[in-house]
Amino acid sequence: MVFIVRKKIHGKNYFYLRESKRVDGKVKSIDLGYLGKTRDEAEKKLKERLKKNSVQEIKMEKKDDKKIEIGNKLDEINKISSTKGFFFQTAELYGGAAGFYTYGHLGKALKNNWENSWRKYFLFLSENFHEVQSNNILPEEVFKASGHIENFNDPMAECKKCHFRFRADQFLEDIGMIDTEALTIEQINSEIKSRNLKCPKCRGEISEIKQFNMMFSVNVGFDEEKSYLTPETAQGAYITFMDEFKATRGKLPMGLAIIDKAYRNEISPRQMFFRLREFSQAELQIFFDSDKIEEHEKWNDVKNKKLRIKLSKKENIEEITCEEANEKLKLPKFYLYYALKVQEFYLKILEIPKQKFRLRELSKEERAFYNKIHFDVEIDFDTLGGFKEVAGVHYRTDHDLSGHAKVSKKNLEVSYENKKILPHVLELSFGVDRNIWALLDVFYDVGKEGSMFRFPKKIAPVKAAIFPLVKRGDFEKIAEEILRDLREEWNVAYDKSGSIGRRYARNDEIGTPFCITIDDQSLKNKDATIRDRDTTKQIRVKISELVNVLKELIEKNKKFEEI
Repeated sequence: MVFIVRKKIHGKNYFYLRESKRVDGKVKSIDLGYLGKTRDEAEKKLKERLKKNSVQEIKMEKKDDKKIEIGNKLDEINKISSTKGFFFQTAELYGGAAGFYTYGHLGKALKNNWENSWRKYFLFLSENFHEVQSNNILPEEVFKASGHIENFNDPMAECKKCHFRFRADQFLEDIGMIDTEALTIEQINSEIKSRNLKCPKCRGEISEIKQFNMMFSVNVGFDEEKSYLTPETAQGAYITFMDEFKATRGKLPMGLAIIDKAYRNEISPRQMFFRLREFSQAELQIFFDSDKIEEHEKWNDVKNKKLRIKLSKKENIEEITCEEANEKLKLPKFYLYYALKVQEFYLKILEIPKQKFRLRELSKEERAFYNKIHFDVEIDFDTLGGFKEVAGVHYRTDHDLSGHAKVSKKNLEVSYENKKILPHVLELSFGVDRNIWALLDVFYDVGKEGSMFRFPKKIAPVKAAIFPLVKRGDFEKIAEEILRDLREEWNVAYDKSGSIGRRYARNDEIGTPFCITIDDQSLKNKDATIRDRDTTKQIRVKISELVNVLKELIEKNKKFEEI
């Protein structure tokens, strides 16, 4: 008989199809396949499969595939990443440094592609959005004004016996509590005492929880002026606002984008790229007149489009139009326009499957006090056991400019449409490294030849690989000419060692969408074979047309079958 079973992995539920049968007088069970994350999803998928196949046929269907459990998908991704050049532990030569990763040649190419896609998409939303470059070291006064000196803290626990230090809220999360970041120091202490929790390392007694400021201090110059490595890129935009407002001839809304490094002295870095001490952010700070928060010139373009949101007081994801969100949830039109655009970036540009995406509303207890509206962008990660934050859409009011005006004693009000205003800020904030891990997690797959990445073609670090079928001068000459032509447009690879099947497998593994082979027919007809990674189908194309054909395929103007 077959039946559905639930497994709990990293605190999350996963449902599998299991068969039990009697063998030699004993009942034996075997998992036949993964069915989904909810019982409803599992039952629906099982019904569909049983309509098409007998149980025996279902078993045969799974037999040919390499079995990758949720738990070891992380190991498979790490294996490819470390051996093929996506990323490495920083200073591994000296034992590694916790909270720091180095991007290898493929990882850096993937990161560049993500950042360039981000730039192209968000900076083109308005003619008055511009990218600027600030500094990684800023004076102490900047962080007094922003509130980081006083409030940028994490709850730190310390063992009285072995003196191991760790984040107390994450410690509670690991034992099954949810929304632990919303707890106060007093509530965390109370939970630890009431549950009689001990040090996770030596089982010793845990001391009272303390606040730990996560900023790295830096002494600058001969006089050792106190400064800090910036814990976020946003402050660079706020302290540049007035200069840019004047330079761009006083127009609002005005967007200032920064892609750069940020630094946080995490107590206990973990979850790969999710708790780093040095990381990259991509942020767009949109300065606007708060009197116009209930309007956007392109509102009609989005009002009937649906957002995938999870409200703070509800359990399930809802799909609701922007217009309904404005009328029923009282979310302003200006905010909703950009929330929808962020969603479209993930679903259309990055091609994240819709069911793996949501905008989660943070409650008043969870969000920063200055954020009047706060939705996190969350992606469902197999490797991390569920939905995790990768970006956010934050309405910060005038908190930032008013803080800098107060500490600097400079008036940051501007003249706009015959009135004096202190602009409000809508922030679109993205953790670049977290987004890179999302691409690795979501697009990891198992093909006929083993592990592989099915990256979207625009994002893939290597767009094409060129193979001479045999190591022979005339074959290699044509292949090298193609390589030179394609390199003017994209990052491409050249591989002439091993069987053609092994070369396909090597490039599938790193996510290369197209492989171009030069064979005997190429010498006669001046054409080449293009193989599609996802379907393994092949077409022949004139060498003179290769660049144009690949552009059509990468930009998705044409499907592979249409060429």
